[in-house]
Parts: sequence; C-alpha cells; structure tokens
Amino acid sequence: MNIEKITPARAAKLTQDPHRSPKEDRENVLEIAIGRELRAHRRKQEITVAELSNRTGLSIGMLSKIENGNTSPSLTTLQTLANALRVPITGFFRRFEETREFMHTKSGEGVEMERAGTRAGHQYNLLGHIGSNGSGVIVEPYLITLTHMSDMFPTFQHGGIETIYMLEGAVEYRHGDSVVLLQPGDTLFFDADAPHGPERLVTLPCRYLSIISYPQTT
Repeated sequence: MNIEKITPARAAKLTQDPHRSPKEDRENVLEIAIGRELRAHRRKQEITVAELSNRTGLSIGMLSKIENGNTSPSLTTLQTLANALRVPITGFFRRFEETREFMHTKSGEGVEMERAGTRAGHQYNLLGHIGSNGSGVIVEPYLITLTHMSDMFPTFQHGGIETIYMLEGAVEYRHGDSVVLLQPGDTLFFDADAPHGPERLVTLPCRYLSIISYPQTT
C-alpha cells in the first residue's frame, strides 16, 4: 500500500466548495437534472442528437449543452423539446423533484448487525442507510467495536472505498502488504478491494468509524 499524506497542493485539487451559495448549487442541479432527463428520453426513443436537432430547429451544439447541464434552457425551449419527444414538460424535472432523504441516529441507537464476512467478536453498528438516490452512490457508516473476544482477520475484501476514523484504543491495521498503527484521531482511506483488516489489537477496547461507499446498481 502506498501511504500518501494530504498536502495543501493535493487538497487544492479538490473541486467541491462547501461555501458555495445554496442557490447556485440548486440552479446547477436543476440544469443537470434536465439534461439527464432529456438524454434519457432521447435515447429511450432511439433518437440521435442530429435527428432531435432537425425536429426542433435547435442546433446540435445547443442540445449538447442542455444534455450536459451546461446551459439553462428557457421554458419555450423545453416545450419545444417536450413536443418533439412527445413527453410532458414536467418530465424534465423528475430527478430534480426527487425526495432527498436523511437519517438521524441517536447515540446508542445504531442497528447492530452482521455484514457479509463479519468475524466473531466484531461488533458492527449501522449508523444510517439511504438506498437508491440521485447521487448514484451508496454509503454505509458503521461504528465498529473490537474487544479481547474479537478474532483477528486482516483479509476482508469488498468493493468500494472505505474510510476508517479511529475513536478509541489502538490497532495495527493491514492493507495489502502494509500495516499501519491506528490511534485515536487517525484516519485511513483506502481501496477496499485489497485485503484489509485489523491484524493486532494494541489497546482495548478499540472503537472506530468505518464508512464504505460504492456505486449503486440499478
């Protein structure tokens, strides 16, 4: 495992700005949602961009901008597209109007469960779950507790990206050919397809957050 630190130069490459205006974000999401719906309707009817251009009088370049969410089409343009595709104009807003879910889990109320591959003595508490959603990503946050009763198993493997944040205790954690010591406040971020898991419990009890994210399937 190649362990890399987050430097200011690397952090500067991140594109999401948490301080952006909510109004600006909402407008951008609307444009993207309209574009995705337009593309979905067009492809479902097996219509090329060129054919849609001929039907509507809109240029291929303009249609590409709309489908990619790079421009905000007028209501007149949307009505023209709706007529050409024989769909209601409200159909372009379906994804934008999807319910945005959230979960609030009180302390001690996480659902204790066994994930696939869970070993004896590994206590998993699922802290929340949102299924199919507009982001295209599933995220599973767990609170994991290890005690003297826990089996060591450094060869877990599953899809997605995993983030571990150490809360209490200390553990030597393996990822691939490397082993790192995790102590309170430490973070480990890794490709979960490589063999990984706690190799040696150093200070008990061990408690850490494990957040696993992977693409949702349709």
